[in-house]
Amino acid sequence: MPDRADIAIIGAGVVGLAIAAQVARASRQVYVLEKNQGFGLETSSRHSGVIHAGIYYPQGSLKARLCLAGNRILYELCQRYNIGHKRLGKLIVAANDEESGELEALLERGRGNGVEDLRLLSRRELKALEPNVAGTAAMLSPSTGIIDSHALMQYFIAKAGEGGAQIAYQSRVVGIEKAAEGYEVRVEDGGGESSFVTRVLVNSAGLYSDRVAQMAGIDIDGAGYRLHYCKGDYFSLKSRQSTRVNRLIYPVPPSDIAGVGIHITFDLEGRVRLGPDIEYVDSLDYAIDRRQQKLFCDSVRKLLPAIDYDDLEPEMAGIRPKLQPPGGEIRDFVIRDEADKRLPAFINLIGIESPGLTAAPAIAEYVGGLIEERL
Repeated sequence: MPDRADIAIIGAGVVGLAIAAQVARASRQVYVLEKNQGFGLETSSRHSGVIHAGIYYPQGSLKARLCLAGNRILYELCQRYNIGHKRLGKLIVAANDEESGELEALLERGRGNGVEDLRLLSRRELKALEPNVAGTAAMLSPSTGIIDSHALMQYFIAKAGEGGAQIAYQSRVVGIEKAAEGYEVRVEDGGGESSFVTRVLVNSAGLYSDRVAQMAGIDIDGAGYRLHYCKGDYFSLKSRQSTRVNRLIYPVPPSDIAGVGIHITFDLEGRVRLGPDIEYVDSLDYAIDRRQQKLFCDSVRKLLPAIDYDDLEPEMAGIRPKLQPPGGEIRDFVIRDEADKRLPAFINLIGIESPGLTAAPAIAEYVGGLIEERL
């Protein structure tokens, strides 16, 4: 490890890598510390792979603002650098008249967030677009799509490398102390334990970001930074059912917004994926609960009646770092310089769940602005 750095970023997920790409330049020493043997091996690789439009989030929130900006930036990056993606569009489908009424509120929220291309569809218009989907009405979001998140992270790594940034894998942060010229960071790797001083320290540690904040001396309960692990299983459809829909199909979301409901998405090869569900857990366990297959089948059949139990097969599981506790109110991203906690130039990113993938390049610009104030 170096003795000194200008910027150190903890975590090589999609957000940490986007930040590195944003701030790296020849005049700076920028280092990314990742405890795993590769990049994006946790939350950044276990998700639906959706480019969100920015519909669901409270108006004025970081989630809404950064998702909207990130959507635009992502499509520009994908087109310019040949990153795999498809602008498929998405339908949020009402299963009954009550849910049809809820679409109006969702439309108003999305438009309030600046999503200008949303449109309500009648039952007849829904059937014309998706003959196999059942519903009384729907909302069309043309700017929703899917992306190859691995290729996106590779792009960020290449851009960061061009600016001189370096990534240290299998490097676990085990201590953080305030120093005269920034922060002394203790790191454990294959060669033992070492330390270095960085002028700016960015906590983008995903599932472990609350622990990193605590390591720096923050009372995470007092600050409201304690994370709650929320697991989601995914099932996929066998190939004979893969042509049933042409767009991403979502239910009207539950009122608590802990998630947006079990939905139907694709990967870039056309494989249809169902999920995720929601289960708060105490530990990181990526085993799929096969007992959930009936729940998934029953949920999806409300939208796609032709699906049978035997059409489903286990796919994967992911875990989201939620600030929202079970039954609690929706929480926004935490992205802030902790100067008011006597930790200037310590920048926390906590609770970066969905729409974190979509928002990643916009988050990077936002954090880049905070860093510029310190260097």
